[in-house]
Amino acid sequence: MIRVAIVEDNNTLRSSLSNLFNKTDGMKCVASLNNLLNVVSETAKSMPDVILMDIGLPHISGIEGVRTVKMNFPEILVMMFTVFEEDDKIFDAIKAGASGYLLKKTPPEEIVEAIKQLYNGGAPMSASIARKVIQSFQQEPSGDLQDYQLTVRENEILYSLIDGLSYKKIADKYCVSISTIRTHICNIYNKLHVNSKAEAVAKVLKR
Repeated sequence: MIRVAIVEDNNTLRSSLSNLFNKTDGMKCVASLNNLLNVVSETAKSMPDVILMDIGLPHISGIEGVRTVKMNFPEILVMMFTVFEEDDKIFDAIKAGASGYLLKKTPPEEIVEAIKQLYNGGAPMSASIARKVIQSFQQEPSGDLQDYQLTVRENEILYSLIDGLSYKKIADKYCVSISTIRTHICNIYNKLHVNSKAEAVAKVLKR
């Protein structure tokens, strides 16, 4: 069961998303918030696997919300769900710790599929957003990645992530538990100074 929380200030949209997730097999909406004022306490109560979060929220922006969530709950995955397609919003969200980025015009069935992909180790993005990310790497000069002193196993797991393998498939590949893989990935993030899979992959690709 994938536990999903929604942070969206449009009441109609938030209600529609909640109904969508509750009607989807293997998925459940465990929290529905219209702002981020109590996000830490509400997240602690509901403990979702994935948070679907708008950027243009009242009081506190979604980008700051991602940073707060990842600081307090690093294991929870955050997917931005927004109308913003500007480069700065995209990269600020990824740097803050977002692992996915969907536009609000995304069809319902694709939203559900994206959440499943995110839960299983993917980094889903709307096509136009993915294109912007790729173009940014093509335009920026690549610099040498300093030695972050990853172990052999950490390097293997990092490149398995880049290859798109889920945590379960990586665990099966190396005959260890998923919790062991999560521990390795946490160590990788700390050594690379990143907060999400998307940011880790981006740093390696820049090399």
